[in-house]
Amino acid sequence: MDTQRLAKPWHTFTAVLTWAALLLQLVLVVRGGVVLDEVNPPALGTRLIRFISYFTILTNLLVAITTTTLVLGQTAAPRWWKVLRLNAIVGIAVTGLIHWFFLRPLLDLSGADYLADKLLHVVVPLVAVIGWAVFGPRDKVEASLLVPSLIYPIGWLVYTLVRGAIVDWYPYPFLDVGLHGYPRALLACAGVAVLLLALTWGAMKLDPRLPGVRDHTDERRAASAR
Repeated sequence: MDTQRLAKPWHTFTAVLTWAALLLQLVLVVRGGVVLDEVNPPALGTRLIRFISYFTILTNLLVAITTTTLVLGQTAAPRWWKVLRLNAIVGIAVTGLIHWFFLRPLLDLSGADYLADKLLHVVVPLVAVIGWAVFGPRDKVEASLLVPSLIYPIGWLVYTLVRGAIVDWYPYPFLDVGLHGYPRALLACAGVAVLLLALTWGAMKLDPRLPGVRDHTDERRAASAR
């Protein structure tokens, strides 16, 4: 397979698909569409804050942004971009897994709400992870990125628990302290953290062994510096 020739079309498809899914979900939120079990949507301002409070939305946004930069010709990869790309791939894989095994049975959606849900939780995770596994770009996952890559998910968990304690709303049922209490909610957080660490470690181990476009810009820069 000519991965270099096919990489840009795949990343283009991924970026367009992800931006479209985000836009569709935003339109539905503005119009008062169903999000999980919100039968009676709150005021628009509250809906928009809740929209950007979902790990699903934020992670799809990371996928959209980092994939768009690849389409636009991302060559040199600064450290912060590598962290965001790792967050995007690992985070979207976690999104798909948690949705499929824990949230999907709780949902009763139809029409456009159903379409948006499947795009954000199933289609984009599959397309993004397949794109990373097959097309790369490689040489962007380093062991030194493990600690900074945890800032995003841990920050989101802290924000979710603190805001939830203030406004009594949690984006996902398994994090609902009012429903389960802090011990079970924190245990769920620990489970998510373990899954994130496992997938991040897996990505670091797999990256050198996978096919795809390899960018040796960083190696050339290091060699010239010597």
